[in-house]
Amino acid sequence: MYDALIIGAGPAGSFAAESLARGGAKVGLFDGRPPKEPKACGGGVTSKALKAWPHLLDAAARTVKKVGLYGASGKHVAVELTEPITIYSRRAFDSYLCERAREAGVTVYTSGRISNFEPDRSGGGWTVSAKSGERWRGRILIGADGANSAIGRRLAGALPNSEMEVAFGYRAPLPEGEEASTVIAFLPGLAGYAWAFPRLDHVSFGIATAQSAFNHGALDLLLWDFMAGYYLTGRGQTDNIWATRNRPTRDALRSAVMEKLRPTVDPYAARIPGLSPKTLTSRRAAGDGWALLGDAAGFADPVTGEGIYYALRSAELLANSFFLKDQLSDYEVMWRDDFGRELHRAAGMRHRFYGSFAGAPFTDRMIGLARMHGGIKHTLRELIAGDQGYVNLKRTLARRAVWPR
Repeated sequence: MYDALIIGAGPAGSFAAESLARGGAKVGLFDGRPPKEPKACGGGVTSKALKAWPHLLDAAARTVKKVGLYGASGKHVAVELTEPITIYSRRAFDSYLCERAREAGVTVYTSGRISNFEPDRSGGGWTVSAKSGERWRGRILIGADGANSAIGRRLAGALPNSEMEVAFGYRAPLPEGEEASTVIAFLPGLAGYAWAFPRLDHVSFGIATAQSAFNHGALDLLLWDFMAGYYLTGRGQTDNIWATRNRPTRDALRSAVMEKLRPTVDPYAARIPGLSPKTLTSRRAAGDGWALLGDAAGFADPVTGEGIYYALRSAELLANSFFLKDQLSDYEVMWRDDFGRELHRAAGMRHRFYGSFAGAPFTDRMIGLARMHGGIKHTLRELIAGDQGYVNLKRTLARRAVWPR
């Protein structure tokens, strides 16, 4: 019999398990993923998260002090970060957090996926079962099992496909003989972006866009265009991260890079929640003896898809709620008061962020202004670091519009 059964050993589940165990709770943590199947994720952690939980720096990561932002047209700006961010291999990051939970006294089960969960009618709480026939009982049930959460679907309602994003990409070799750049590039003609996040021993390339716009074949070619531009930029062969607008040249560059890298890359894919304001308002993340964390609760930035900060913060709030009254009754109020407004504002801004402004993509206009205006560039720097939120973004931009150019 456990105080808490936590399904999912990603950042949210492991962090919640550790926090509960350090407070004296008996916790069972279930990791159903195969050891070689890390979550599909760029692995970027903002300075906001690093300042909140400095021990994250103990996990092996690459520190990043400059990010290249590219518009759909290829126009770009280099943003020097005042507060560095870090980029983790999700295999290393998740393992680090899970091991901290184990050291805090959490019992970690890796015997396979949970096949069923149900209220325990005899003694209260919950019972979870594995396909092997093993069963465990706990007072509370916590779903930290990602965007496709079985617990979330049954207890809070399925998240609609129209409010899901798809991320996919490749883990690929670091560029030879040069510094690996961190790059974010907005997609030509689509809502979403591509990224190149160098880690200690490889580069994570990926694309994130709405599930409704997902066409794997076309997006895969677009990602390879981006990868070709990444490897060739700075070598005198192309100055556009999208591997040039000249189609024959672009196709030739893409084919050359694909031929060289295809045998060495490791593909991945995942869904990411990007909830609407209506769903964020109506969908609950907790109920009688149960709660959802991170992606399972829909806690990801609807503009960028970034979810690690919200995974960790929701875990922290859940632990606080549990120890406040020995139950989860305040968790729903806590997350809404803490970061609910921020997610709600981001959800309302998403279509404008990826829409048009004055005859061009807003992201292109934003990058163009940042090249010319110190106040806009400073705001971009804070957005990347996680120190500038969406709630007061308009007011911040208006105040900084008078800064020297």
